[in-house]
Amino acid sequence: MRRADRLFQIIQILRSRRLITARYLSEQLEVSERTIYRDINDLVCSGVPIRGEAGVGYALEKGFDLPPLMFTSEEIEALTLGARIVRSWADPHLARAAREALDKIEMVLPQKLKGRIDQMPLFAVNFTPNAQVAERLFQLREAVREKRKVALLYTDAKAKPSQRVVHPLCLTFFAPDWMLAAWCELRGAFRNFRIDRMEQIVIRDEPFQDTPGQTLKDFLQSITDA
Repeated sequence: MRRADRLFQIIQILRSRRLITARYLSEQLEVSERTIYRDINDLVCSGVPIRGEAGVGYALEKGFDLPPLMFTSEEIEALTLGARIVRSWADPHLARAAREALDKIEMVLPQKLKGRIDQMPLFAVNFTPNAQVAERLFQLREAVREKRKVALLYTDAKAKPSQRVVHPLCLTFFAPDWMLAAWCELRGAFRNFRIDRMEQIVIRDEPFQDTPGQTLKDFLQSITDA
């Protein structure tokens, strides 16, 4: 890691926590504590408002911020690859948002990094979902965000249809399929539904509340415990 990148990372870490020890910084950045002490001193001398002392810990004073100009090469690669995956596998609305986000990022990059995004040799197979799945993905994203119940006509793996009313909790991508995780009123339990097996969906005006045992946190916990 370049020293300039390391100094930036120190600031980022100090922004994310209250009191950080030199040992923690050295472990995260894979350098010696002596190097961290020297870097902290240089940052303070350059005007970065860091308070604290060796052996106790360091913190960044509130209100200090940096313009979003300093991306490392790997950070640019991560953003570019993530956006390309979204453009290839999500609905057109998210795909457009991903492209626009990259354009905004490139506008504020230093001159030496401009043009790096389009030349990035990391790609995602161009597999845009069919129009029906893409439209449902867009509708379900709104339902998840607004916590509105969804009525489904769903066909399972055995081609058996059923009517469901669900509380949409999150959308998950298991390539090449999109899944909706939800609390199913019919089963009284969490269920996963493949979007391409939804014969019909109706986003209801009726909202649902975060009921204990039926929330996204509970769903994620059930996966961890399984």
